[in-house]
Amino acid sequence: MIDEQTKSSKGSFWRELPILLGVAIIVAFLVRQFVVQTFFIPSGSMEHTLDLDDRVLVNKLVYDFRTPERGEIIVFVSPESWRNTPEHEDYIKRVIGVPGDRVVCCDPQGRIQINGHPLDEPYVYPGNKMAPEEFDVTIPEGRLWVMGDHREASGDSLANYNNHGQNIEEATIPLDSVIGRAFVLFWPFSRTTWLTVPETFEGVPEPPSGG
Repeated sequence: MIDEQTKSSKGSFWRELPILLGVAIIVAFLVRQFVVQTFFIPSGSMEHTLDLDDRVLVNKLVYDFRTPERGEIIVFVSPESWRNTPEHEDYIKRVIGVPGDRVVCCDPQGRIQINGHPLDEPYVYPGNKMAPEEFDVTIPEGRLWVMGDHREASGDSLANYNNHGQNIEEATIPLDSVIGRAFVLFWPFSRTTWLTVPETFEGVPEPPSGG
């Protein structure tokens, strides 16, 4: 025989269930809005680090405490002049140059240099040059130079530098357009991996003061 206390407990659970579900939905919304969000890869511009239709987790909180660093893979709202269609606004690329950096291509070995330091980039799409065209730029304050790992098939800073008459403002993205850092590839499961900063960026010196 079920006693009155048990009946009361069950009744209390069912009365509280809608509240618990509501709280769970709100927490999930807040996490997605402000902390972590999933993004799918819409193009081949980051192959084969990220392939078409891969899924990544993006940390949306990290850049509230610091700015993006060289070598990180970021999701950002693209400048309107970069977009193939008005709806195609979220891009994912690798940060190559930060404010003040001098980014040059290429050295005698065909490598990109940042502040005189050459990058060894084994993650670049097989058969691609490190950059399809030569360039020599200094990144403006408050902006980033970003490139896809599939260098010859990426609508990135270099492509837009050339498409807009070598205008460095058109070629770079503002820091406040960055949504977050992609930190793990989680789908498909067979390709799951952490998206860490390649070691080659560790040797990059800071730009000269006022650079």
